[in-house]
Amino acid sequence: MFAPSQLEVRRFFCETYRKRRDSMPLTPMEAIAADWIDQHPEYHDDLSDTEAALAAVYTVEEGRTNPFLHLSMHLSLIEQHQIDQPRGVRQALDLLAARRQSLHEAHHEAMECLGEMIWTSQRSGLPPDGHAYLDCLRRKATR
Repeated sequence: MFAPSQLEVRRFFCETYRKRRDSMPLTPMEAIAADWIDQHPEYHDDLSDTEAALAAVYTVEEGRTNPFLHLSMHLSLIEQHQIDQPRGVRQALDLLAARRQSLHEAHHEAMECLGEMIWTSQRSGLPPDGHAYLDCLRRKATR
């Protein structure tokens, strides 16, 4: 399992943004990340200054979304979809994207379920509940 540090994640997204801006070759993972970065121009300033990005603190009180967490969740959802893990997530995400007529909007709704699953796991000390996560996705996809 690959578990990059917070600083490594931030460097990855900043470097990917720089490479995209400068029309440099991207690795396959960078290309996926760059596509999501392109869809979030509101994060471009955050990504353009690596040193500031490494030092930035994003708190709930500020009312700002952490761009690195948000983009990481997009990548997590892409990976879950590709490998269908937890089993059934591909179908649920496909249905949600079809209902919303937008993969991007589907991801944003799925992030609520993903975040809830992680939050619950952290609070309870138990492993993430893939069944509850899928139930949440399916509820969103059918309403």
